[in-house]
Amino acid sequence: MAITIRALLQIDNLQPKFAAFNGATVQGSVPLAGDTILIGEFAPGNGVFTLIDRALKASAVETTSQIVEREFGFFILRSSSNAEVTAAREAILAELGQSLADRIKPHVASTQVITSVEPYQAQLLNKWRKGALIVPGKTLGIVECAPAAYIAEAANEAEKSASIDIVEVRAVGRFGRLFVCGGEEDVKAAIAAATGAIEALEGRAQT
Repeated sequence: MAITIRALLQIDNLQPKFAAFNGATVQGSVPLAGDTILIGEFAPGNGVFTLIDRALKASAVETTSQIVEREFGFFILRSSSNAEVTAAREAILAELGQSLADRIKPHVASTQVITSVEPYQAQLLNKWRKGALIVPGKTLGIVECAPAAYIAEAANEAEKSASIDIVEVRAVGRFGRLFVCGGEEDVKAAIAAATGAIEALEGRAQT
């Protein structure tokens, strides 16, 4: 079975709010602030089972999430040791006979900045968010990218760059989406950092 690497990224120094968001939403081992995580998205989806098995046998990482949906498979592995996560990543690449150059280079599909969010829209968004509540009157920032898994890099870099709250991170499916809120200038800085982080990642052009 040929497996395509849609996304494979290692994020070190997990930021506190993004770590807390993951801790509230993951199925397995909870990542903490300062941890390193490895995120993968592959096609076909069933490929993740073998890849996670190889990673766990080759390193002292723990499984945080494992999702197989209609098109893709997705996982998150974590450790407090950056070296262990690197070992897991290299084991996966060796199993595939590929390198990071074979992953798809992500692109930013869209960004939005909505100032002074109206109360009714805030309440609608708050119905399905898993992170911070959106307070009416605050500024809301949205980033959409593909492949979806790369939105995790955007979320971590957004938090590094500005004083914002993470409302929602959707990293599974065709597109990834990040929702942040806060003051207008902070949200604009966070969106700029998020898009810059996505665009800086290397990979091959999607065919």
